[in-house]
Amino acid sequence: MKPESSRVIRSVQGNILAGIITIGPLFVTWLVFSFLLTTLAKAGLPLVHLFQTLFGGDWLGNPFIASVLAIILTLAVLYVVGRVTSEVIGRQAFQIFESVLERLPFIAKVYTSVRQLIDTMMAKKPSSQRVVLVDFPIEGQKSIGFLTRTLSDSQTGEPLAAVLLPNAINPTSAFLQVLPLSRVTETAMTMEQAMSMLLTGGAVGPETIRYSAGPGAVQNPARSDSPKG
Repeated sequence: MKPESSRVIRSVQGNILAGIITIGPLFVTWLVFSFLLTTLAKAGLPLVHLFQTLFGGDWLGNPFIASVLAIILTLAVLYVVGRVTSEVIGRQAFQIFESVLERLPFIAKVYTSVRQLIDTMMAKKPSSQRVVLVDFPIEGQKSIGFLTRTLSDSQTGEPLAAVLLPNAINPTSAFLQVLPLSRVTETAMTMEQAMSMLLTGGAVGPETIRYSAGPGAVQNPARSDSPKG
């Protein structure tokens, strides 16, 4: 190959790589916002259909207008729910609502599990914000996870860890792994740093991270949480 052709190819490759580096973060940001907006729009569509049934009007038949209105209505509902539940009366009503849910078969199990997970993720206590690394999907390849609780093997008494492994870009989908506590590597990352890495595909995150086990592994706790039925 001629030197001139080689220089042209290297120049093209360099420019393409520079373009990827420039557009990459913008593309990932667009994916995240697109996912969030799509989710909000889907959640609010039933309200839009209700409005169209009550008040009529062809303007709601426009898909763009319907999607924008659905997003606004969903955000408004979330704000009202948050505002109501933050008040004393709202908290009491919410406690009654939860007590009713806890009496319903199957729904109680699902709701309680999701509620505990959200409380764990949103807790401000450092002990609840345990960002860890585990070998997944194969040994030698680390995945970011959230240590949600510890338990023990009923046969050997070995300490075990329940680790939630969210998928990158779409952390609402995740794997739940139960593995020996000695195979979990604890990191110094905060919950916010870990979520930033997941949402941006690793483009945003700390400059250094503890990868090796050894001193960084999660130490056996003084006591393990007993398994809950």
